[in-house]
Amino acid sequence: MLKPDFWDNPDEGRVILKERSEIEALIEKWEELARDYEEAELFLEMALEENDEEALQEASQKTLALEKDLRNLELRQMLSDENDERNAIVSINSGAGGTEAQDWAEMLLRMYLRWCEQRKLVVQVVDILEGEEAGIKSVTFTVAGRFAYGLLKAEAGIHRLVRISPFDASGRRHTSFAAVSVYPEIDDKIEIEIKASDLRVDTYRASGAGGQHVNKTSSAVRLTHLPTGIVVQCQNEKSQHRNRDIAMKILKARLYEREKRFQQEKLQELHDNLEDIAWGSQIRSYVLQPYRLVKDHRTNTEKGNVESVLDGDLDDFIEAYLLQLVNTRGKADVA
Repeated sequence: MLKPDFWDNPDEGRVILKERSEIEALIEKWEELARDYEEAELFLEMALEENDEEALQEASQKTLALEKDLRNLELRQMLSDENDERNAIVSINSGAGGTEAQDWAEMLLRMYLRWCEQRKLVVQVVDILEGEEAGIKSVTFTVAGRFAYGLLKAEAGIHRLVRISPFDASGRRHTSFAAVSVYPEIDDKIEIEIKASDLRVDTYRASGAGGQHVNKTSSAVRLTHLPTGIVVQCQNEKSQHRNRDIAMKILKARLYEREKRFQQEKLQELHDNLEDIAWGSQIRSYVLQPYRLVKDHRTNTEKGNVESVLDGDLDDFIEAYLLQLVNTRGKADVA
């Protein structure tokens, strides 16, 4: 940043500023954790030396807070995929089963809203279809905040609920399903930069009607974009400069469409991966009857406090899933 030409390229400068800001935030967090550790250690020493119950309680509280902060820092280090930092788009769709499944979909919505609230992520419901009697048939909402997609991608799949139905007068046990889809929010702003080294420029005499000047001078321009092989040409104008400007506009438009199509294909690939999840191949089960347990079938993570999970306590499941991804990638790299 001390280089005199740093701001010659504003876009590149902003990227570097953002990177510096992220590194500074990480260093500050690490220094804060180090201070918290020293304070907790100091209170513990006081408690042991002076048999001070109050100091022991303070040490315990600081240790718990330190553990939580350190865990969040470790969790962030697992989020290194291309789209992990992006905002998320989440959809919940109730499965077959009518009112029972629709009520389960609404319970999932409440669970995610609570989780987002705890993490201070901003939620906006963009589409919701209410059920006839209770619950919701479907809902789509956006989650804004750093690493929203990286964290919530752990929730994509089929969620299964087993409970005594509040809508069954006979008090029978019911199993309900709901599908959760999670996508990264892709930035619509596509900037097309064409480097001079990526272009081959050919000039030639225009053919056909256009007047004496057009036909006798090399005013026609052909541009070849070497990285993609896209070729555009223009010969309608009398000026070579004008033909080049028009050809460049056409080339930028074609590169824009190519990039947009590429982004759509990436989103479709994410969608296709979710469609492979069939009903019955649930990623997580929430059992309220005959016993109480939430179990993630991908990582075998279990929690007996079902109420806390339905109130948004999802971090154990998300962390286990992300750790599994990291370990799977590590084994693949070794292989």
